[in-house]
Amino acid sequence: MKIVYLKSNNIESIFNQLQQDMGGNLTTRPQEYTLRLDNELVRGIITGVSFKNNISFMEYDLCFSNNTVIINNMPVSNPIHFMYCAEGKIAHSFGIKGQKRPLNQFQTGIFSCDPSMDTTLFFEKNVNVKLSNIMVDTQKQNSGDEGSDLLQKQLLKTFMPKKDNEIFAYTGSYNLQIAEKMQQLESINQKGLVRNLLIKGIVHVMLALEIQQHKEDKKNAKNNFGSLSKEEIEDIKELAEFIRNYPEVQYNLKYLSSKSGYSPAKLQEGFKLLFNRTVTDYIRNVRVETAENLIKTTDLNISEIVYSVGLTSRSYFSKIFKEKYNCSPKYYQDHQNSIAVTA
Repeated sequence: MKIVYLKSNNIESIFNQLQQDMGGNLTTRPQEYTLRLDNELVRGIITGVSFKNNISFMEYDLCFSNNTVIINNMPVSNPIHFMYCAEGKIAHSFGIKGQKRPLNQFQTGIFSCDPSMDTTLFFEKNVNVKLSNIMVDTQKQNSGDEGSDLLQKQLLKTFMPKKDNEIFAYTGSYNLQIAEKMQQLESINQKGLVRNLLIKGIVHVMLALEIQQHKEDKKNAKNNFGSLSKEEIEDIKELAEFIRNYPEVQYNLKYLSSKSGYSPAKLQEGFKLLFNRTVTDYIRNVRVETAENLIKTTDLNISEIVYSVGLTSRSYFSKIFKEKYNCSPKYYQDHQNSIAVTA
């Protein structure tokens, strides 16, 4: 078993330690680091970025050839770790001999501990793992940004160990929204300040989604709500992807229930849990987003676009488009040329 030790809360130092222990090619941009690995131990990529408001972000997209443990100890103040497993599975523990908490695909996990303890991640050999980790510094600092300081204060209050407890550990239910945000991160091709701002914005949304997931899980536990199995999550994910690929189909709950084999109530539960939307709202949102992309990338007129996304009323389409984008589809289309010229 390979053991990798990280003994810093500085992103640059963490990546230097990772390269020293695992090899690879390390490249840097301002506040951003990328370690590409392809050797006998591991193949894949680790990316990281730090922000000025005591938040840093790392993403592991790796497959190890042997069981591997990454032990992270912050000597001054252990951060709160907001983790999300988008692919594969890992296990987390406090210390290499501590209780292992599995984190399966599409699950969130929030972990914090006393600085004397280690945050430990277990990677199984030959398992492709895609894991995001948002780290919030627990040292109380005034950043000068009132919103950031308020966020940090709330996170410390909610997710740091209470009283005599040494740890805080939470493993959440399944969530696909965060996986979508990770995909958005990968698609960013801008450079410089624009790139940094886009990454920062998406990471903050991911953090908000993890916090919201924790809140919803607590509420569901209190109300004894049911939870979906991984198989049900996979099936509903496939159904959602089918809707996204074919927005023109005239969907209704009866049709989707028959196609998926799940009751309407189960579908509603799944879409609410995964996307925080009802089935109908999800379909409507997919159609509007598809239409917006068609306006930008095709020469179709508005009526043709309305038909191509499965709607029949242009006035209804204009209503829901304006609700989402705060302008009419015609205005948006008419201003595409001027937007391109000034961009």
